[in-house]
Amino acid sequence: VDWCGCSPNDFKPADFHRFQQTVRPTFFARKFEASVNQEIVNQLDAYLFGPFPQGTPGLNSYWESVYDEPDGVASLSDTQLTYYHSFSRLGLARAAASLQGNQNDHSCRYFPMGHPVSVHFYFHFDQFQGYLVKHHATNLATSKLEIMETWVAPKKNLRLSTPAGSTFSRLQFAEIGTEWDAKERIFRNIGGLMGPMDETVGMQKWNKGPNVTVTVVWIDPTNVIAATYDILIDASAEFTHYRPPLNQPLRPGVWGVRILHNWILMAEIRFLIVPLAYNKHQPIKQDDTLKLHNGPAKNSYMEQSFHGLNPILNIPVSLAYVEQAKRNAALTGSELERWVDSLVGELWEAADVCALGPTACPVMQACAKSPWSSMSPDPKSQLGEPHADGRIR
Repeated sequence: VDWCGCSPNDFKPADFHRFQQTVRPTFFARKFEASVNQEIVNQLDAYLFGPFPQGTPGLNSYWESVYDEPDGVASLSDTQLTYYHSFSRLGLARAAASLQGNQNDHSCRYFPMGHPVSVHFYFHFDQFQGYLVKHHATNLATSKLEIMETWVAPKKNLRLSTPAGSTFSRLQFAEIGTEWDAKERIFRNIGGLMGPMDETVGMQKWNKGPNVTVTVVWIDPTNVIAATYDILIDASAEFTHYRPPLNQPLRPGVWGVRILHNWILMAEIRFLIVPLAYNKHQPIKQDDTLKLHNGPAKNSYMEQSFHGLNPILNIPVSLAYVEQAKRNAALTGSELERWVDSLVGELWEAADVCALGPTACPVMQACAKSPWSSMSPDPKSQLGEPHADGRIR
């Protein structure tokens, strides 16, 4: 199957027929990668060893470890560390909100403690469901340290719009991210965790159709138009991607990217450039926030200014936005964390929280009983001793 000197593509369900031919021996020269496609792994597993029983837990879920405590926080970027801490705090806020009514009941209120314990990607039916962060926190009612896992799920950040009378229907999907893998056509930075010094890439996925030219406009959190460019989409093009050469640091906050056809809005994407709460894995100091969180020199992302497009695109320029951004750029400590959490909360939500051990919070479920948790049963991933015939199942 596909022997080649290059790095071959991952197997997908469309390749399954290749395994079923029995005329000659089948050799694998391609990769299985469950974060790209797990269904083909399940299909081949069932083909070789027989299907798992109906109702097997975790059969269509996949967890991938991104970080574990023994790795040490030095293995994380400051952007990742900032996000993971914020995800933990979103989980604690969800736990606190779970007991409505009695303000004096602190059994589900917590104070965060230390760095995250572990982080996983979570996929279900080959769809990215979000991040799972294990973390310590002190229960305010008992003053005891508890360990819990928070699931944060991405909010919808793409809005496709087809204006009345428009015949434009080629755009399927669009995303902003980093680490674009042109071979598998995915961003390897899963979930798009981006900070001020990241090199952002815009990707679009297209239906086949007539040749068309679209305009892409990047807008920073203070409504400065950072970049605009045209893309010619060939009739057969499926994907396009481009990294505008933006001057750094990118201003932290929620950015917008608009895709226009004949200057009519077809899609809008929101993405977050997170302000860094850490610099070299230590809480960031004001000298560094002022350098990293103030946007590029002279607020200019490229040599060319696109200021004249603001009125055409109806994007108001407000001095108040700029003044607020300047104030935010000076934040440190708990004020900076509050700003980080408010921004992260615009694009992510705490979907659930579970306990890994004893907990004083009566409404918090055990992680082993939460089907999304990395601690829940996953029989398909259990490996034991090979049988006498050499098979694993």
